[in-house]
Amino acid sequence: MKINTEIFAHRGSSGDFPENTMPAFRDAIDSGCDGIETDVQLSKDGRFIIMHDEKVNRTTNGKGYIQNLTLEQIKGLDAGIKKSTQFRDVTVPTLEELVDLLVASDFQGKLNLELKTNKIPYPGIEKQVFDYLNSRTDIKFEIIYSSFSDRSVQLLHKLDAHRVAAKLFKKNFSSAIALHKERVIEDIHLEIGWLKKHIGEFQVNHVRPWLVNTPADMEFCFKSGVAGFFTDYPRRAMKLKREMENGADA
Repeated sequence: MKINTEIFAHRGSSGDFPENTMPAFRDAIDSGCDGIETDVQLSKDGRFIIMHDEKVNRTTNGKGYIQNLTLEQIKGLDAGIKKSTQFRDVTVPTLEELVDLLVASDFQGKLNLELKTNKIPYPGIEKQVFDYLNSRTDIKFEIIYSSFSDRSVQLLHKLDAHRVAAKLFKKNFSSAIALHKERVIEDIHLEIGWLKKHIGEFQVNHVRPWLVNTPADMEFCFKSGVAGFFTDYPRRAMKLKREMENGADA
């Protein structure tokens, strides 16, 4: 059987590599998965920083909020050592570095950029990201914008209606549905456990759940026909997808 559900590498291949780092993104590209998901924030000097948390504490050997650190200070941090000593001296990438990698690799899948504006608004980040991506005439891959912030997805839709905007949510399902009905967003990104309980309430071809790491959850997504899902283990997901398409026992 043909499975149309797309596999997105969550913060790159973050199960086996330091999340949101170049090694994780390189492995995601090499895995042949359909898309890559990552997070964008702004440094003190207004540079695009690829990191999930608002603070650098969890994933690096540093401390403090990204918005209070310059690019130079962030680049001086070790973003790999907490994963394993084999990743010592891996640095925090910028959006520009990730786009350069994808272009150089002739990546033609989808890049999901989550703007981390639900806790720190980063005024103007939507326009800055839009302007930068618009300036890159060498991009061959598709871009999906997403955010937990209603305001951000509304701004991104106004700036760039030709690219998909998706709403992330944990509990406020009604907000996501309203934005979808208004055609501000095209897709909804939600937690896999929540989706499994409410699968009948969605148009599955507009849904991408996270975080899908177990074979059982992956199989559920493939069989339910969701648009795609986010996983820390894209290689495992790709293998299971091939096995299911070929009729092999998963």
